Amino acid sequence: MKTLLLFLFVAVALFSISPTGCTSGEKPPCCRKAEPTGAYTDKSLYQLDSNWTSDVSKDIKLGVFQGRPQVLAMFFGSCEYACPIIVHDMKRLQKALPPALRHKVNFTLVSFDTERDTPAVLRTYRQRQNLGTDRWSLLTGKPDDVRELAALLGVNYQKDARGQFAHSNVITVLNPAGEIVHQQVGLSQDILATVKAIERASEPTKSKTHLTHE
Repeated sequence: MKTLLLFLFVAVALFSISPTGCTSGEKPPCCRKAEPTGAYTDKSLYQLDSNWTSDVSKDIKLGVFQGRPQVLAMFFGSCEYACPIIVHDMKRLQKALPPALRHKVNFTLVSFDTERDTPAVLRTYRQRQNLGTDRWSLLTGKPDDVRELAALLGVNYQKDARGQFAHSNVITVLNPAGEIVHQQVGLSQDILATVKAIERASEPTKSKTHLTHE
């Protein structure tokens, strides 16, 4: 009997895991069906034709995030100082959101390090940083696509001889249409203005582009 129960338990566990690594109950935003908001505007990042791979080995375009506000930042997994603070600031934002809004906002990290930050490395980073699968996506892409996205976000980065990156520290809020509506620049900043921007982006009648900086 114990052997049979163990077999059933393993079978159920295997059945619940998709080929992308997503469990049936905890799919990251990159694994879900997009929630269309209509045609992309001329200011939407979702117009980009770039291809990205998530830490669960799912190949996507940014348009998959359409329909929900996004809190987006660029980073790299072996960062020794700034990136852990950026992630911490994003966690602060997530925690500061009203409970009714918290489950409607997605958080995305895009890596500069196209050589070392493989899906497996990003998956380990997710675990190390304790990033929940229900709201967080971690992406890697081709060098040209990374540089294009960084330019549109106003993020500068430069690789040094040690393989580390000097980079801008920017957290960007996108409305459901993929338009930049707010940017928080610097580390360990007051997050009130960013929280307010996320709240505005979550209201359909107020989610039109109105870029603000903190």
